[in-house]
Amino acid sequence: MKSDIKLIDYLAVRRSIPAFQMSEPGPEKAEIEEILRLASRVPDHGKLAPWRFIVYRGEERVHIGKELLKLALEAKPDLSEDMIEVERARFTRAPVVIAVVSKAGPHFKIPEWEQIMSAGAVCLNIIFAANAHGWVANWLTEWFAYDERAYWLLGVQPGERVAGFVHIGSTNFPAVERPRPEISETVTWVGGDA
Repeated sequence: MKSDIKLIDYLAVRRSIPAFQMSEPGPEKAEIEEILRLASRVPDHGKLAPWRFIVYRGEERVHIGKELLKLALEAKPDLSEDMIEVERARFTRAPVVIAVVSKAGPHFKIPEWEQIMSAGAVCLNIIFAANAHGWVANWLTEWFAYDERAYWLLGVQPGERVAGFVHIGSTNFPAVERPRPEISETVTWVGGDA
């Protein structure tokens, strides 16, 4: 994707690439920081920044995969060889994986739900910013996003929740369109000409 494309044209064709179709190279540290600066420009009632980022790169991704496999085998000791490899490769499919961690909590003015939605907006903005820099990206929330046994491994603190893991890299695969809902099936009109 070229960074000079008009936003409306980009939105008309925006499509995530599956993480298993990603490869090296990925963005370097300075570019990741710029992607995260752009991604942080989301609605954030009360200016709380009720989220934070954890960036996984390099060999640490291999270690995380091995530990996630151990946790998966504790839950399902009879995993097939194919699923064992899937678990082992969770963090090595893309050269960069960014966790968006929600720090949403009770606040005297800002509803927790608004804080959670802000974290979701950050996930999508990471995809937009990565695409604008020429990278492919995919937002995933897999079993370990909801399994607190994995939080120590992932760097997630008590009381935090994972909004998603955004995988960023390169690909040789074309973006394939998928079915989208018809607007007539998803919109309720109130007032005006319907």
